[in-house]
Amino acid sequence: MDDVAARLAWFKAVILPHEGALKARLRRLTPPGFDVDNLAAETLARAYGAHEIERVTAGRSYLFAIARNLLIDTARRDAIVSLDFVADLDLLRADHSTEAAITARSELRRLQAIVDTLPPQSRRVFLLRRVQEFSLAEIAEEMSLSVSTVEKHLAKAVLLVAKALAEHEDIEVERSTGRFGRQAGDRRSGLGVRR
Repeated sequence: MDDVAARLAWFKAVILPHEGALKARLRRLTPPGFDVDNLAAETLARAYGAHEIERVTAGRSYLFAIARNLLIDTARRDAIVSLDFVADLDLLRADHSTEAAITARSELRRLQAIVDTLPPQSRRVFLLRRVQEFSLAEIAEEMSLSVSTVEKHLAKAVLLVAKALAEHEDIEVERSTGRFGRQAGDRRSGLGVRR
């Protein structure tokens, strides 16, 4: 009975205070109509069933990790969704302004275009790790590669994506500061050319 009382005290002190934050986060992350209460209840039940409760001191992080894993499992069971579908879900959310949703969709399309240019194995590793959240060991098993080879492909993909995003940001900064505009305007207006 002492073990049950200790588990209940731990649950009340470490886990339960974060239930509201968990539900709020789930409402922001899931599409309209998603059963947030059911997922939150399943998350709390799994947290309560933790094997080594004395090792769990950060209840909020622990709950969010469980919920994230449950969402991933749900997505894998239901179907693998495209990045476009995820962007469409953002457009359906009532708490986003149209402009913010369009900007998010544009960013997502830009990222997808960058990912599409990656070498095939690096792209697959990147998507398995970043989108489907496989572990490196799971990816290695899935692709019949060593973990170190998977790490190399992931590092290459992350580097190429970061480089492409940085280049895009540099172009956007140049546009916003008018460097492109003045140069193009100078050429169009014929500055330096006698008429």
